[in-house]
Formats: sequence, C-alpha cells, structure tokens
Amino acid sequence: MADETGLDDHLARLAADGRRFAVPMAAEQIRVRGDRRRRRKRAVRMSGGVLVAAAVAVGGLSLVLSGRGPAPTAAKPTPSLSAPRFVPPTPAPGEEYAVEIGYVYDARVLADGIQVTVQQLRTERGTAVPTGVVHKLTLSPQTPVEVEQVAGGKPGDMRLAELVDRLSGGPRWVFAVDYDGEGRIQSLREAVWLTVE
Repeated sequence: MADETGLDDHLARLAADGRRFAVPMAAEQIRVRGDRRRRRKRAVRMSGGVLVAAAVAVGGLSLVLSGRGPAPTAAKPTPSLSAPRFVPPTPAPGEEYAVEIGYVYDARVLADGIQVTVQQLRTERGTAVPTGVVHKLTLSPQTPVEVEQVAGGKPGDMRLAELVDRLSGGPRWVFAVDYDGEGRIQSLREAVWLTVE
C-alpha cells in the first residue's frame, strides 16, 4: 500500500506540473481552424453534388433540344486593351489552393447563383495595392465565407447568400478568394490581416 500512495503522489505532482506548462488555447485554436476547414470542405462537396446534378440535367436538355434547328453563331470576344486581363491563379506544387486577394462588391442574385465583382489587389509589406484587374464571378449561394468585420467584428462562418446585402455596394470589404487546381472557387476569407490603401 505504501508504494501505491507514493506512486499516486508522484503522478499527481506530474499532472499538476503538466497543467502549469500546458497551453490549451493554441490547441483550441487549431481545433477550431480544423473544424472550420472540415465544414468548408463538406459544404463544397455538397454544393459540388448539386452542381453535377444540374450540369447533367442541362446537358440532357441540350441534347434533346439540339435537333431543333441551327444554333446562332457566337460573337468572338475582343480583349480590352485598357485593363489587364484576369487569369485565375493556380495552386503551387504541393498546395491545395491558390489565393486571389481583392475587393468583393456589387453582389447581385442571378438565376444561376450570385454574381460579384472582384477588384484584384496585391500585397506590398502588408498593405493592399490595386493591380488594375477587375472581373466578375458567379458563385454558388452556398459558397462558404469566413468573416469578421463584415459580421460586425464577430469571427465566424457564413454562406455567400447571407452576405448579398452587405456586399451589394461599392468596394469596401477585402477577401482572399480560394481557387482549387481546376480554377473553381472553394471559399472566401475576409482578409482582416491586410491594411488597405
């Protein structure tokens, strides 16, 4: 019995020492970030399934309607010489996502999604500087968005459909737009770490 009491005391001292030096906040933050990514990936998978079903339906419909006369010829687009052309970023080798930083604004609900305008920015020593590239994106209303200032200073996850009113005006909010290897947008993250000129 005396040996068990000494062992219990020794283990209790070790546990107390471990609690003094443990940093639970970092582990909690890691768990929160992992949960956030897991929710984002789950939402992307679910919206991807809906998009695949819609694509199959549209493809089938186009096959049925293709025999009803010649389709009109498409006009050839002419590139604008006044503004730089937008090229979607691609992930670096070994990376899952590529990021475009920019103002996201002028949000409008369309029949097939939500259209937003992106004014691309580049970072110089932590400050966001306009590049001159402006383009439009049509996104799923279920696109996951990590927010903080847009939500009144409270960090959290929202869907793009919940932010249409706040993003409907001019350039105000800066986001990191995450593109996968196939050029699809996976999520938006509010770029609260940047200073905007």
